[in-house]
Amino acid sequence: MDHERSLRERLIDVGAELVASEGAGALGLREIARRAGVSHGAPRRHFPTHHSLLSAIARRGFADLAGRVTALEAAAAQATPRERVRAIGRAYVGYALENPGMFSLMFRHDLLDGSGEAPSEEPRLRESTLPLFGLLVALVGRCGVAEPSVTAAALWANLHGVAQLWGWGSLPLALGEDPATDVERLVDAAVDAHLGGAPA
Repeated sequence: MDHERSLRERLIDVGAELVASEGAGALGLREIARRAGVSHGAPRRHFPTHHSLLSAIARRGFADLAGRVTALEAAAAQATPRERVRAIGRAYVGYALENPGMFSLMFRHDLLDGSGEAPSEEPRLRESTLPLFGLLVALVGRCGVAEPSVTAAALWANLHGVAQLWGWGSLPLALGEDPATDVERLVDAAVDAHLGGAPA
């Protein structure tokens, strides 16, 4: 059983390394099996479909992103809700820019198994975003906005757009300034635009 679990984790590890180096388009079952040193049929013992393997790899990305946010929250006990929202926004966009292949895969629901590869043990993959979104809603609510869920959803969409447009080169071209400074300024501007004059 440990050997089987080890193989399952090795396949996910290899997939995560492959998506980091070559992008989601490189995530073929045969290539993952080859790099893991197993027969091309071996992944089927753990992942009945290609989508289920991609979903397990994407779940690793959601776990990594959640770990970053958890670490931020642990260090932000004295921060105001607005400061915490800014920190989460920066972490979200930062993760996207540091891990473009994984970030792209995580939201490619056309490629992923929305039911999750092991429904009895893990939540549906699409539900992996709900804890982070719930935290964002709670913090936005503490900033005094009228509709926290709607505002948090709009902010999330804004941050996701910043991440994608920056990664594609559109925003750097439009702004033409120092990249690190611009990303932080864009995140802060998005937070301020959605939270408005609400109290910190």
